Order: sequence, then C-alpha cells, then structure tokens
Amino acid sequence: MSGTAPWWRSAVIYQVYIRSFADGNGDGVGDIAGLRSRLPYLKELGVDAVWINPWYRSPMADHGYDVADYRDIDPLFGNLEEAEQLIEEAHRLGLRIIPDIVPNHTSDQHPWFRAAVEAGPGSLERERYIFRPGRGPDGSEPPNDWVSCFGGPAWTRLPDGEWYLHLFAPEQPDLNWQHPDVHAEFESILRFWFSRGVDGFRIDVAHGLAKDPELPDLPPAQNPRDGQAGQRLVHPHWDRDEVHEIYRAWRKVADEFPGDRSFVAEAWADTPERLAAYVRAGGLHTAFNFDFLMASWDAKDLRSVIDDSLAMLGAVGAPATWVLSNHDVMRHLSRYARRNVKRWEPNERYAPKGPVDLELGTRRARAAALLMLALPGGAYIYQGEELGLPEVEDLPEAVLQDPIWERSGRTDRGRDGCRVPIPWSGRSAPYGFSPEGATAAPWLPQPAGWGRFSVEAQTGDKTSMLELYRTALRLRREHPALGDGTLTWLDAPDGVLCFSRDPGFVCVVNLSAEPCPLPRHTEVLLASGPLESGLLAPDQAAWLAA
Repeated sequence: MSGTAPWWRSAVIYQVYIRSFADGNGDGVGDIAGLRSRLPYLKELGVDAVWINPWYRSPMADHGYDVADYRDIDPLFGNLEEAEQLIEEAHRLGLRIIPDIVPNHTSDQHPWFRAAVEAGPGSLERERYIFRPGRGPDGSEPPNDWVSCFGGPAWTRLPDGEWYLHLFAPEQPDLNWQHPDVHAEFESILRFWFSRGVDGFRIDVAHGLAKDPELPDLPPAQNPRDGQAGQRLVHPHWDRDEVHEIYRAWRKVADEFPGDRSFVAEAWADTPERLAAYVRAGGLHTAFNFDFLMASWDAKDLRSVIDDSLAMLGAVGAPATWVLSNHDVMRHLSRYARRNVKRWEPNERYAPKGPVDLELGTRRARAAALLMLALPGGAYIYQGEELGLPEVEDLPEAVLQDPIWERSGRTDRGRDGCRVPIPWSGRSAPYGFSPEGATAAPWLPQPAGWGRFSVEAQTGDKTSMLELYRTALRLRREHPALGDGTLTWLDAPDGVLCFSRDPGFVCVVNLSAEPCPLPRHTEVLLASGPLESGLLAPDQAAWLAA
C-alpha cells in the first residue's frame, strides 16, 4: 500500500453499535465508557477506524436514528466531554473515529419540528419539513401513496389537519432539503464535530434526502436491471440526482479540515453506475457496496459483483468498500447457514428464510472474511462478526424493540437479532458486556451458551474466528499487495474464485462442492480451515504467497 494514499482508500473500519458493544456503567446499555475501555481490543484486532452508530441526544424511538440534538450526546451513552475524550484516546492509539450522521430526518422532539407543530399550517417553521394537506374532500387521505420503510403509510396527520412525511417511523419526520436552513444547519453540524477531531461521517440514508417536489404517487414496480440500456425509472424519493449537490457542498466542508476527513454513504442504488455517482470527483469519498453484501454464495455471482464494483468505482477514481454485515441486516454467518443462499432482494434484507446449518455458515463466514479482506479497497467489520456470532433468531416477542415489529403489524421481527450485546468473557450472561456486579440485565437478552463466542474464550485458540481475523488483519497491514489497488483473475475450476494481487499474493475461494487444488509454486499464508492433502475443501478460502 502506498504510504501517501489517503487512509480511507484502504481502511478496515469496525462498526460499533454502541448500545450493544460494551456497558461501562452497569445499566445494561452500551455506552462511551464501555467503548473507551475496549479501544485496546480494537487496536489489537488491527482495524484502522471505528464507525459509531448514533450517539446523539434522542428519545430513542429508533435507537438513536431519531435525533433531537446533533450537537450533544444522549445521557444514555455519556456526555460531550466523554465523547471528546474518546476521540483523543482513539487517536493516541492510532484509531480514527467516524460517527453516524442522520440527515434525512430528525426526531419529532427536535426543536425545529416542535416549533413547526406549534406554528401551524402555512408557517415558515413547517417549510423545513414536508407538510401537505391531505387528499379527498375532507383531507382525510394521505397526500400520496408513499409507504414507510418500517411498514404502513409514510404520512401522519396532525390534529390541525395537515400531514407530514416520514419515510421511517412517525417519530422521524423527513426534512425538506429544498430549504436553505436545512443545508446551513447540517454544514454547521459537520463543522462542530470536525472541530472536535472526528475523522469522517457515515451518512445514514444518503440516497433519500431529495424528494420530487410534486410528491407524485409511486411508479409501478420495475426491476432496475430490466429494460434497454440507459433506461431508468426515476423514483420520487430514492436516489435522485439532486442529492449530489448536497454532498459536493459537504465535501468542501470536509476539505476545510486537515487529516483527510472522509464520508461513507449508506446509499441503496439500483446499479453500480448509480452508486458510483456518489463518489465522483468532488463528491463523497466512499459508499457501502451493498451488492457484495446481498450476493449469493456463488462464484459467478460474486465475481460479477466484484467486477462491476471495481469497474464502475474505478472509472470515477474511487475505491471499493466491502461489507458482509451491519446493524440493519441478518448476520452473514446465519445468511450463509442457509444451504442455497440466493441473491437477496431489498425487501428481504432483514430475514431470509430456510433451514439453518450454523456449522456450514461458520465455514462460509470464515472464507468470506478472507475474500473480503483480500479485495482491493477498504472493508467494514460489524461488531461480533470477528467472534463468529450468529443471528439470534429466537428472541422472545416480548423483548423485541425494533420499531419494525410494531409497524409491520408484528409480522416482521425486525433487526434486533443482529443487535444482541456481544460477549466478552465468562460463561453466563452478561458475558462481560456489563461490569462485574451490575444488576441491570442487557437491553436485549443474550443466548445461553454464548460464552463459547467470547473474546476470552477465543483468544489464543488458533482455530477460532477471532484469531483468524486477527491474523488476516495483521497480514493485510504487512503485505504490500493488500489494501487499495487492483486484482487479476486467474484460471480456476468451476465454482472457484482465484485472483492475484501484485506483488506476490493470491487468494483462492472454493465455492464448489468438491475440493480444489491450489495454484502451483505458492506458499500458504493463511487458510480459513485445514487443507486436505493439499486441497482446499468446499466453502474454504486461502491466502497464498506467489
């Protein structure tokens, strides 16, 4: 890796879902104090930066993604002084800090929205959000047929008769990004945190800020990959071209500060070409590669995703970012535990179905980790994936807290299963998540037997998932071929991915049903499982020195 290239082109970034990472004060909820106590663990793991899910002041209707004050820390997690100390301590350890920013919507308790409700129809205060009269003779029908991502209509009516838009929960009213106050406020928020030392931001719902001002009904359903080349059905509120003007302005703000401050977009786009638009010159730095996350466990599908991603992002000079799991989707170990893993559709992000074989899922997850960390660009690790945590799919209904559960009429269990607090030590709950002697239970219950996944149990066990990640991340830092750059595909049997990276590195991933030989004149640096007579078994991967 070039020593002069910006850090974000090759970074491995660790995602902290702060509620579930480490509880420092014993109230059963993760916090800044807990995260600070575990920074040495992250340093030893070998990551470059830490992305922190929202820690701002919030009523917690959507666990922090409903922000009431972007310039303060919620007392559940700590305070602003603790956040500043965390940033300083991380920097001393060589770790960068990347908070979430939530620009599509605020909390309904945000001062702006409270003022808008109080001011009434036609007021200037309401122009910062998207208020409209209803349809029908008495205005009792929503202004259009848009639906919430959490289920139900995307509109809520106030007692004064007007409706407001919320593409997520009713407690998350959408901002009007045609209003200059909104632009000015968020640029000010960015400067507030950049001046306190944060190294960048992950942008929530980056594809959703711009809405068609006419608020038309949704277009008929269409597969984005259908139709003639160049055709695209323009959506009234997802991935509109107008969002890019916003991010060009944000890029200028980031460039005011030293140290290669950067953005990563959570942008759901129809095609790699649409995703690349977010990271053109003068725009954002990187964007999540959800096509890779959603790919099936199939060599042809994965190769196609890798090729398309590298080609489209490379065409605009941007690095790829690879991700397998996050706080919004089923953990990839449990996805891969379905024997016939198919390419996901967006409406299946939360809970793919099918019989579960966790032993199979573990083998595939180990191989997928080596694939991800060998690819050109950067990578994201979701807390607990380095421990081999599966999805907790049998949480009792009484403990479910994701708003999706209620908004879907209790038909969609939501995302709580990937958010269960992670295990650190011991054989019984809370497995070191909370300090010794804490009386409050973790905010979501941890399964019995999770002690076998703990950091304590896996440390020093060369066959464990944790030690696989530690070794892979160390080799990734040390090997000059890894990080940003290019790859060259090598000939391989059907169902096998094999590529080289200069100088002197080869990655092989066997997605077929039969063992496969390794390339000649190579030395094994790391394998996801034991080799069988020099052959790579199905659902295994290996890194080789050529």
